[in-house]
Amino acid sequence: MNFYVLFLLAYLIGSIPFGYLAGKINKINIKKVGSGSTGATNVSRFLGVKWAVLVALLDISKAGIPIYMAFSYLNSEWQIALIAIITIIGHIFPVWLKFKGGKGVSTLVPSLIAFGGLIPTIILILFWAVLLKTTKTMSLDNVVLIFLVPFMFWFHTYSVVYFSLGVILFLIILYAHRENIYRLYNKEELKL
Repeated sequence: MNFYVLFLLAYLIGSIPFGYLAGKINKINIKKVGSGSTGATNVSRFLGVKWAVLVALLDISKAGIPIYMAFSYLNSEWQIALIAIITIIGHIFPVWLKFKGGKGVSTLVPSLIAFGGLIPTIILILFWAVLLKTTKTMSLDNVVLIFLVPFMFWFHTYSVVYFSLGVILFLIILYAHRENIYRLYNKEELKL
């Protein structure tokens, strides 16, 4: 498959707003409640845990498909890395919702597995879950998680390209959390 076709496809798949669609099914505009994010965290606050889990799994899947295709059809590490990036950008800035979507954490999971390894990913997610149980503040835990990503990618691949991918994903998702970070600083962030 041509890289440019896959790049466009990855963005469009990443842009599918499952959280928004879940809200529509339940007659709630998820963009107008809570944080306004279409991600699983905001969904959990207004639609409950079952819908949040479903949205998270769908968001993970939509990021996994392009990455799988990238490894199947592309040979360049940079091209594979760009597919991972554009999928997450699609989730955060979806064309269907005027470029205002989720925060990118669920869509990060396939990249964690692909570039960081399955066992390290499981350990990282368990660490994240324990931290979440302690702090009950999703955004804080997400920031801690994404800070570790570049190092995880490096120690699994020893690839400068994939380490750079980790840094770029860290910066993108940190940017997506900018309002949460502001609320954390002012002690106004919502807890679960």
